[in-house]
Amino acid sequence: MGTLPKRKDIPPWVKVPEDLKDPEVFQVQTQLLEAMFGPGGSRIPYIEQVSKAMLELKVLESSNLTEVVVYGNYMYKLRTKWMLQSMAERHRLRQERGMLRLEQAMNALELDPLMK
Repeated sequence: MGTLPKRKDIPPWVKVPEDLKDPEVFQVQTQLLEAMFGPGGSRIPYIEQVSKAMLELKVLESSNLTEVVVYGNYMYKLRTKWMLQSMAERHRLRQERGMLRLEQAMNALELDPLMK
């Protein structure tokens, strides 16, 4: 059985206490949070409303990871976890491709015979 969340503003679609037991938990790279949840977590209320779940974020101090805790009805929390993990993976892959393109562009600049 999970511990009850610290939030005071539990959304009306989350049933207390049954939906607060056994949350789904996963970790996301902290650098991806803004891409997923907007500046300062501005998209969290919308994601909670659409998914009918409640989210809590816990920054893990010893790493570059943030723990995402999803509370709610069994099916809603599983679907929300899957959706958020998919979003994180998509943003991570986009970031990797961007870094690869940047590296290729920098290599192209170094190899350009006109620049030497």
